[in-house]
Amino acid sequence: MHARSRALISVHLSVAIAAIAASSCRATDEPARLFPGYGGYHRTVSTASPEAQRWFDQGLLLVYGFNHDEAIRSFQAAADVDPTCAMAWWGVAYANGIDVNDPEMSEAANQAAWDAAQSALAQLDGATPVERALVEAVAARYAWPAPADRRALDEAYAAALGRAWADYPDDPDVAALYAESLMVLQPWDYWTAAGEPVERVLEIVAVLEGAMASHPAHPGANHFYIHAVEASSNAGRATAAADRLRDLVPGSGHLVHMPSHVYINTGRYADAAAANERAIAADEAYFLLAPPPAFYSLYFIHNIHFLAFALMMEGRYEPALAAARKLEAEVPAQFLDEWVEIGDGLMPAVFHVLIRFGRWDDIVAEPDYPKARRASRAIRHYARAVALANLDRTSDARAELTSLDALVPELEEGWMIGVNKAVRVLAIARKMAEGEILWREGRADDAYAALREAVTLEDTLVYDEPPGWMQPVRHALGALLLAGGEAAEAEQVYTTDLEDNPENAWSLLGLEQALRAQGRTQEAGALVLRLERAWARADVEPPASCYCGVRPASD
Repeated sequence: MHARSRALISVHLSVAIAAIAASSCRATDEPARLFPGYGGYHRTVSTASPEAQRWFDQGLLLVYGFNHDEAIRSFQAAADVDPTCAMAWWGVAYANGIDVNDPEMSEAANQAAWDAAQSALAQLDGATPVERALVEAVAARYAWPAPADRRALDEAYAAALGRAWADYPDDPDVAALYAESLMVLQPWDYWTAAGEPVERVLEIVAVLEGAMASHPAHPGANHFYIHAVEASSNAGRATAAADRLRDLVPGSGHLVHMPSHVYINTGRYADAAAANERAIAADEAYFLLAPPPAFYSLYFIHNIHFLAFALMMEGRYEPALAAARKLEAEVPAQFLDEWVEIGDGLMPAVFHVLIRFGRWDDIVAEPDYPKARRASRAIRHYARAVALANLDRTSDARAELTSLDALVPELEEGWMIGVNKAVRVLAIARKMAEGEILWREGRADDAYAALREAVTLEDTLVYDEPPGWMQPVRHALGALLLAGGEAAEAEQVYTTDLEDNPENAWSLLGLEQALRAQGRTQEAGALVLRLERAWARADVEPPASCYCGVRPASD
């Protein structure tokens, strides 16, 4: 989506996420449970206990699905059943560690990981050579007391896994773990904006492709591969991995969700929506059985957010609005109280949905947010400015723009919308709203200029899924260009958007209209089948790629 950006998560966001994880303490005092939907993958470990083996297999699938807290409980259960099983202790140590989304460890997690690694080392007499290599690698990952900067430990861990992979290149778990260890050294920093590889990402990709070639149903390899290539210029190379992962571990909401990262980037919006609907259902079933989730609950929220975006791209207003309302309802109040700077920016998705579908009166009727929720309040001012402009209340719209301008300086420090700084996203909102107001004031050229600036700002956002800006700006720009008789430029706008957002219904509609406006009816007719596929599940029939393009400027 959009220009490919080097997605470095900000230091502030990393620290905040780490603190959320720390508050959970990776607790293991709750009893372990065997969950439905976690069969289908097995790694034989050195134990005489079928029960310990069962717990280990579940733990491995849980940790491959980024549910570390629950994985620890399963691995610990395996160790309780068979304390001589080195790999059970390996699992406890590994699952207490960092991953690409959780870059820090609490003191409790550090000590638990260190203790488990030492227990694993003590049981190596009964381990196989590859188990010995994995245990020695995880032992290199931790120290106690833990250093303030763990970079050297992470590098030592990756180096040890690299040696293990060289010795056991046909072992898919070794390959997946090695690739992940390299990803952790450069989290979300895999491709430049121009699509060029960063640091060791080509090695990561090669290792994972090798693992999938020999073991195509490996859940960890498929999962990590999607993350490794989704922000590249060829996310489609992960289509097979996405299709495989979709049904591999039906009990893991995160693994069920993961294919949508590929589907969104390859124009399969219906499949993306379906994946997230199934992921949400899987997680809700899990939450009925499991202890209250800590860090993992953020993945559940992510699925709902992702669903809303996919449905918006399909033109499905009612379920998109329902997903946006669910997002607001499901975010824990305590999380929002403590981490409003990183959580609040995702919350007002309802306004993005209402703008997407031109529900101007509904936007004006939406109540305000509490004062502490600055990002939500800012998005509300933006949405009201757009809505009031489209209701021909341009003076009121400008008042909302003034309120937005007054609020933005309060979001300079630490406020995020996804992985982007809130002020960067709100700069797009400001230009979008300004463009809409100028259009309704009859200043078409100025409106186009404002929206072109918004496009440039959108294109420079850090890569994120769902994207930091949920309605592509080009949909508004193209619609207004068409309404103003600038069909040739509108065609270019839609063509570019279809490169960024393949086969999206809105730009296909705009492109068809732009071609017809230029008298190119045969080319427009050639789009009919694509349009029918794109709008197949829509519950609206929009007049343009943006409801703001219904009629020309007033003068």
